[in-house]
Amino acid sequence: MQLTSYLVSALLAVSAAASPTPTLDKRAQTMCGNWGTVSTAGYTVYHNNWGAGQASSGHQCTTFDQVKSGNSFVWSTEWSWTGGHGQVKSYSNVALEKVNKKLSQIKSIPSKWTWRYTGSNMIADVSYDLWLAPSASANNKYEIMVWVGAYGGAGPISSTGSAIATVSIAGNSWKLFKGPNGDTTVFSFVATKNVGNFNGDLNEFFKYLTSKQGVSKDMVITSLQAGTEPFEGSNAVFKTYDYTIKVNSN
Repeated sequence: MQLTSYLVSALLAVSAAASPTPTLDKRAQTMCGNWGTVSTAGYTVYHNNWGAGQASSGHQCTTFDQVKSGNSFVWSTEWSWTGGHGQVKSYSNVALEKVNKKLSQIKSIPSKWTWRYTGSNMIADVSYDLWLAPSASANNKYEIMVWVGAYGGAGPISSTGSAIATVSIAGNSWKLFKGPNGDTTVFSFVATKNVGNFNGDLNEFFKYLTSKQGVSKDMVITSLQAGTEPFEGSNAVFKTYDYTIKVNSN
C-alpha cells in the first residue's frame, strides 16, 4: 500500500489464529491501545495498530458490535493520525483464518460488505486482504488485495506505479497492480470507483490470477480478511453494517 507517489508501506500479517469452530457470540466490545481481538462465530475481529509507531500523534479504537443471523458482522473503527506520511498506521479487520484449502478445491467464496466512511483530510483504503501459501504450514507467497474503497490519494504496492491490467469482476471494474512486499508478491485489484455495497464471489479474483497471472491452482488459501488501512486524517469513522464471507468447496 502507498500513496500515489508510490511510497511503499508493508502490510503486517495478523499475528494470531482463530479457531474455525463456532463460539458463542460476544457482547459489544471496544478495543483501543495498539492490539486487541474478539473471536466469535469462527471469525476474529482484529484491532491492529501495527504501524502506529510511524505517526507523530494519533489514536484509534475498534468496536465489535454484533454478529447477526447468517454470521453477518457489524463493527466499526474510529481514528485520527498525523505524521508518517505514506505509512499505513493500522489494519482493523475481520478475519476468517485457517481456511487451508487449495484454490483447485474452491467452488465459490461469496461475500457481502456494506460499509461507509467519514472523516477530514482522510488518506485511507478499504480492502480485502487474501493470503495464499504453497502449503498450510508454509509462509505466504501471495497477498491479494481487493480495494473496494480509496480516499485521499491512497494507492497500492506497485513495481512501476502503473496498472498492469483493467478487469471486470463481480460486476465492477478494477485496475490491477503488482509489486513486492518483502518475499511476498502482492496483486491489488483497485476499484475504479468506491464500492460501498460489495456483493460478489471473491473466488473470481483467484480464477483470474490463475488463468491470467500465473498463480498456481495448488496455492493454499490461508486467511481471508476485510478491513481498512488508514494513513492520515482526523475524526475518521469507518462503519461496517453488514459483512459476510463463506468458503464453499467443490
